[in-house]
Amino acid sequence: MNQPIRRVSAFCLVLVLALLIRVNWVQGVEAGSLNTNTHNARIAIEAYSHPRGQIFVGGQAVTKSVLVNGNRYKYVQSFPQGPLYAPVTGYSSAIFGNSLLEGVEDPVLSGTDSRLTVNNFEALITGKQKQGGDVITTLNPQVQAAAYNAFVSQGKTGAAVAIDPQTGAILALVSAPSYDPGVFAGGGTTSSPAYTKLLNDPSDPMLNRALRQTYPPGSTFKLITAAAALETGVVTDINAPTDTPDPLPLPDSTKTLPNEDNDPCLNASMNDALAVSCNTVFAKFGDQVGNARMVQEADKFGFNNPTLNIPVRADASVFAGGIDRPSNMFSSIGQFDTRATPLEMAMVAAAICNNGSLMQPYLVAEERAADLGVISHTQPKQLSQATTPAVAAEIQSMMVNVVQKGTGTTAQIPGITVGGKTGTAQNGVNNSGNPYAWFVSYAKGPNGKDIAVAVVIEASNTQRTEISGSGLAAPIAKQMMKTYLGK
Repeated sequence: MNQPIRRVSAFCLVLVLALLIRVNWVQGVEAGSLNTNTHNARIAIEAYSHPRGQIFVGGQAVTKSVLVNGNRYKYVQSFPQGPLYAPVTGYSSAIFGNSLLEGVEDPVLSGTDSRLTVNNFEALITGKQKQGGDVITTLNPQVQAAAYNAFVSQGKTGAAVAIDPQTGAILALVSAPSYDPGVFAGGGTTSSPAYTKLLNDPSDPMLNRALRQTYPPGSTFKLITAAAALETGVVTDINAPTDTPDPLPLPDSTKTLPNEDNDPCLNASMNDALAVSCNTVFAKFGDQVGNARMVQEADKFGFNNPTLNIPVRADASVFAGGIDRPSNMFSSIGQFDTRATPLEMAMVAAAICNNGSLMQPYLVAEERAADLGVISHTQPKQLSQATTPAVAAEIQSMMVNVVQKGTGTTAQIPGITVGGKTGTAQNGVNNSGNPYAWFVSYAKGPNGKDIAVAVVIEASNTQRTEISGSGLAAPIAKQMMKTYLGK
């Protein structure tokens, strides 16, 4: 072999070796980064090449993989009752990714979860089509529909959450207005305009108000202040006068805190003050308890928890520490910087109903393989002991009084024990916006069947002077409780 041929052969050998090294480098070292690269369309194409698992509510699938045999995607995810369950399912899109349960449960739904390896191997051996697993939610479809229909029919903006106090299972999770995830799930030419239109909608339908929006809880926070006052001995008799002036002078200030006109709050007992929602009495309790102890109490009920997952992430509700006395007093009546999600306030009601034991809220009851084999089952577990059984019992009696004789009479259900607390929270700079209307409640049904509910109305067609938790939020909570308890 002459010298030029040897040189060309050696050069070709080097090129072949370089190619082999590069191929192995890409497949072995860069595979992970390439798989997660947002510009790698192969991942989405493969994910939608087989049926995706379904999300179930009450035994019925509320999502469905539809065979379309498109140029890029063989299947697309559809949402037959999209707006009703969008705050739970989220969306699944080849272009825009996944959110909420479609996102956190994606390994199961897409069939890539390691627990589905055996099923996938069997499908490979038998030649069957690969298929994702299913997610079984805790939702009660009747309660979910009762809340959602009430918001839609009355044109209200807000959210509602219902929880089984004994287990933490979430029975309803509604955000209004809502949207249909199916309008941009297909990946066709209409997907991007539909998605953009939703993002730019001034009513913000894609905002999950139940989990990802915090509001000043207003007077509903007085339930936590009551627990702190009873636990610390600031109050030993819920029916004893409290020696509270009306209006209440604020410490280190020339200003005073008033009550609503004509409310009988002068020296009112804790029981009477909760029934008519006296700001002065509970602001004084917050001051007597002190900010550090109020923070501890709020934390036990679930506030200031940035890692709460159900398994979808929920924004942290906030009760501020390290603040001065007047700020702590306003915080103790649910104003100043106090903020809460509807989920959090449902947790407060659930803990009180459950004798002070706050259960971890959860949305997924089971995960199942395509052959219906259960790969996980959620066991209820305690999140915290929010308050003592004795204190919880006293707050229960006061909440029942609110519904029987106080501001929450619109939530009464004949033959059912209902406890509740109304709230009207300031909104905007100097309260320039329409106030938020709250109702936080629980109902004890026959055979130990209980439900805890929180409803917040962010906006409605109601005149500002007519906005109240009793008038706007309580009727929705009542309908949810009645539906669950079969009344």
